[in-house]
Amino acid sequence: MTSRRTFLKDAAVGLGAIAVPVGNADASVWEAFFQSHFREMDDDEKKKVIARLEKDYSEKYKKDVKVGTEKAIPGVLFGYGLDLSRCIGCRRCVYGCVEENNQSKDPQVQWISVLRFKKGEPWSDLEAADKYYNPAEVPEADYFYMPVQCQQCENPPCVKACPTQATWKEPDGIVVIDYDWCIGCRYCMAACPYGARRFNWGQPNRKPEEVNPKTHYLGNRPRPKGVVEKCTFCIQRVRNGRYPACVEVCPVGARKFGNLLDPNSEIRYLIEHKRVFRLKEDLNTHPKFYYFFAYGR
Repeated sequence: MTSRRTFLKDAAVGLGAIAVPVGNADASVWEAFFQSHFREMDDDEKKKVIARLEKDYSEKYKKDVKVGTEKAIPGVLFGYGLDLSRCIGCRRCVYGCVEENNQSKDPQVQWISVLRFKKGEPWSDLEAADKYYNPAEVPEADYFYMPVQCQQCENPPCVKACPTQATWKEPDGIVVIDYDWCIGCRYCMAACPYGARRFNWGQPNRKPEEVNPKTHYLGNRPRPKGVVEKCTFCIQRVRNGRYPACVEVCPVGARKFGNLLDPNSEIRYLIEHKRVFRLKEDLNTHPKFYYFFAYGR
């Protein structure tokens, strides 16, 4: 089967659509356009790509931006737990995620949505929930809140829908995206039953002083216009022994995180001792994101 890279090269030569690069800037664009899929690169290719990206980002944002390529840790399968009886709907997880993961502020992109439900009413319909609530104070009487983000499915429908294999599931369970191979078709967004993916309609905008310079190729590095992005459990943090930003910033300790393969981890304790549930389990996506109520709501 002809690869995307081969097809584009043949099409460009045959149609005369792309001029031969004549300078360093043009050469950089050419290299980026015909860049190999991340999983197909050898170590030398990765080093060249990372060096180019770090140079481009550092010049654009006037700071030393690093792009990591840390691999999955052997024997680790990440899982997430969220105590809905503790969540107060403050959205600090949303803001912490935006700052950590270099999400665009204009146009606004947020990987986490906090949904508000009235107690006693059906809450299985996520699309009918209120995510634009704006009370004077939270939590509000007679309401509870459900943050939703990428569920890191073990059987992710988004991966099956991608025509360029730009998204896939890593050995540690994190579903990632190679932004340089995303063509912006949004098939993955249509396939995701959790509404967890976001599309950059405009050029992502962040002030240089707002950019987090510690990034990962498959995570929070600056994204171009016209690609899909989403939560990666803060891959740049968790593969370096840290918690996701949303876990650290939660003021009430509602968010839990750990290794599902470790019988002594906090996430395993929750699964084994709490009445946990996963969203839309009937779809057999097998999310690694578990919700529970520690006490009555």
